[in-house]
Parts: sequence; C-alpha cells; structure tokens
Amino acid sequence: MRLILIRHYKTAFNVSGHIIGWGDSEPVEESEQDLRWIAQTLDDRQCRPDAVYSSALGRARRTAAYFAEVFGLESENAAPQLNEINYGTLQAKSKQWVREHCPQYKTDIDYVFPEGESFSQMQRRSVEFLESLLDRREHDAALCVTHAGVIRAAVSHFLGLEFSGQLQRSISHRYIGVIDFDEAGAATYAEWGTPTSFLGD
Repeated sequence: MRLILIRHYKTAFNVSGHIIGWGDSEPVEESEQDLRWIAQTLDDRQCRPDAVYSSALGRARRTAAYFAEVFGLESENAAPQLNEINYGTLQAKSKQWVREHCPQYKTDIDYVFPEGESFSQMQRRSVEFLESLLDRREHDAALCVTHAGVIRAAVSHFLGLEFSGQLQRSISHRYIGVIDFDEAGAATYAEWGTPTSFLGD
C-alpha cells in the first residue's frame, strides 16, 4: 500500500505566523496554485489515489474535497484523528508571543498545552489511525490531507526518527511525502514536492 501525505492549503494564519491548531483560517490567494501544482505532480508521477482522507478541520477537508474531485472520487473521508495538535488556549496567538511565553512550545513533546494536548498525544492518535488504514488494506494508494504537526509525527514514526528532533522541521504546502509499505512495514520513503531534511536524517 502507498500512503501519500500532503499538507492543507496555505492559510492567512500560516502567512501571519499565528497558531491555528483546531481553529480555522481562510486560504490565501496563492493556495490554489499550490493545489494545482500538487495535482499535476501526482499526475506526472502516474499516481492516482483511490481514496482521499483528511482531518476533520475545515482547511484540510476543503483541500481534500478538491483532490477528491480531481481524481474522480465520490468524497473525502474526514477523520478527527488526523487533526493538528490541539494548542488549547494558545490558539490564534502569534507564534512569536508563544515562543516568548511558553518555552515548551516545539521543544517538549510531553507538555500538555492548557486546555489542549501534547505532541506525544497527537502522535499516538494520528499514527494509530494511519496504521489502521494499513491494516485494513482497502486501498492501493491513499492520499491523506493533514497538517504539518501530523506529518512530522507520522514520518518520524514510520522512518524511526526521534519525534522531539523533528518538531521544528519545515513542511511546505507543496510537500508530498510518499511512503510505500510491504508486509514488514515502511519499505521506501520519497518526497515528490518541496523537500524537507527528513531524508538527510
């Protein structure tokens, strides 16, 4: 089975540097170009997903709906397990403010944000869901539209990387992470979009 991980479209909060978490933010103008670029890249690679999954958050669901239409699939499948980390009371605050007032931000994977959750908790729920997809073996290629935090968590798990060392890894809105699985687990990992340094690690 092939798992294709992409990030939701770029939002106004992404540009302004504010925490979105379980909130939402409208797409910016260039986001449509990013979506078309990803669709074209998948087509160039002759990769046609037979299922589209997303988090239950609006920005991911709307991105997934776009790809479901592009690939002629009836609908996307929304799963709250793929939601971004719940930052609780830090939602909508500027990341600069958070760095100054919350030293555990993107440094401590076990710190539970006030009225939210920890990075470790987010990793457990998202990885459990992805592994359930693999166990069911219902699809040849599943496209999962999710969030930067979940992508870091999933790739760290499947590639055997220490999650705490990946919390500040940059994930582009043109990132395409492709993991092929065999009976033993993750067999290959490739990046078809804007590269990260996961591969170097």
